[in-house]
Amino acid sequence: MLNAVYAGLLALLGPILIWRAVRHGRYRRGLRQKFAGALPIPADHRPAVWFHAVSVGEVIQLRKIVAEFRTQAADQYQIIVTTSTDTGFDLARQHFPESTVTWFPLDFSWAVSRALHRLQPALVVLMELELWPNFISACSRQSIPVAVVNGRISDRSFRGYSRIRRITAPMLRRTRLIAAQTPQYAERLIALGAPHSQVHVTGSVKFDGVVTDRRHPATQVLRELFGIRDTDIVFIAGSTQSPEEELALCAWQRLQRRWPALRLILVPRHRERFEEVAHLVQDAGLPLIRRSMLPPGPSDRQNSPGESRETPGSAAPAAGATSGPEPVILLDTIGELGACWGLAEIAFVGGSFGSRGGQNMIEPAAYGAAVLFGPHTSNFRDVVATLQDAAACLPLAQPEDLLPALEHLLTDPGRRQTLGRNAQQIVLTQQGATSRTVSLLTNILDHRNSTGSSSDRFRIL
Repeated sequence: MLNAVYAGLLALLGPILIWRAVRHGRYRRGLRQKFAGALPIPADHRPAVWFHAVSVGEVIQLRKIVAEFRTQAADQYQIIVTTSTDTGFDLARQHFPESTVTWFPLDFSWAVSRALHRLQPALVVLMELELWPNFISACSRQSIPVAVVNGRISDRSFRGYSRIRRITAPMLRRTRLIAAQTPQYAERLIALGAPHSQVHVTGSVKFDGVVTDRRHPATQVLRELFGIRDTDIVFIAGSTQSPEEELALCAWQRLQRRWPALRLILVPRHRERFEEVAHLVQDAGLPLIRRSMLPPGPSDRQNSPGESRETPGSAAPAAGATSGPEPVILLDTIGELGACWGLAEIAFVGGSFGSRGGQNMIEPAAYGAAVLFGPHTSNFRDVVATLQDAAACLPLAQPEDLLPALEHLLTDPGRRQTLGRNAQQIVLTQQGATSRTVSLLTNILDHRNSTGSSSDRFRIL
């Protein structure tokens, strides 16, 4: 039945998927792995642990889990990493060079069964709440334990899963472990059918491993490439969606006349919008620097940050030129936003004036930036509550509030610095979830090794 439903959905969405494949080059890779479960058979004879991260955000968090797992498990296991998106796959290839990186199979029964048969994992670890009925059922039939880590469930997802509880509850009951970020998330998952004994509150992995030092090498590379001076005040609008870039750009134009040292960096959430945002800046008659058109590091530059030079793909001289307004900087690369936040004194976190539910505000908070965001932050409700309780952020009720909020923070540097200090302190006090999570995973493996399993016996035979 599920196979028929999935096939129907693919047929319905086919024209959209084909258009995106032609227009943006998406969905073309990994077709054999996705549709046929033809994941690579590991050459390593050690037991495999299969980690799955859907896209870029989950891959970034997974780095911490895998690094800690390698430490606690003493390299007893080989690591398989799967992802579902092109950007996630590319980032996983960069961050897990010693692991097998491949594609997660679509939830057709034949694809998931074949993938599990080829990998024969000792444990499957799913980041956040990536549950698929056929996949979970196949793992259960083959006695492969499944763990959900850094688990969270937003208000919207909770309402949606509640409507299909007859499907959700059996999946949750078949998981061996659910490591939830907060007590609220744990309660929701139990309400949906997860057994109490399998749900643990470990905290959010997002607070672990985030960089707090603005002198971090990756941040310093961007500082030099962009020509950011010590006297500059950097305002970053990151992980944005339309029309948040336009809001930030208009506010910057108004304020830059009074504060000429105010610099603007725009970072759209999706790479498909890089060109759109570049045209937005150029159509406003403003100089533009695009990160993708700059050398990979400062050693490759032919000019110092303060020298005027034309940059390929830029609309004006490089940062530091004395004529006209400072260039707007467009970070149109994947995986550099984390380091870029270290340049910000003021950080607007996007996806919060639309319907996306907000984006991660922990990274700018960790650097001690004054963090702003709109009212729609359901994806990070617990993080927002923690920051608000500590007077460590500045929520905006509506788009029109962005300009006066920026003006207030520029007029009152003390207020800006206090918000930043409070935010950084909150991040430092919330850390430790990664270690707790991995300890639970290794406990599952230790128990499995001591008792054996049907899949182990199958491998021996």
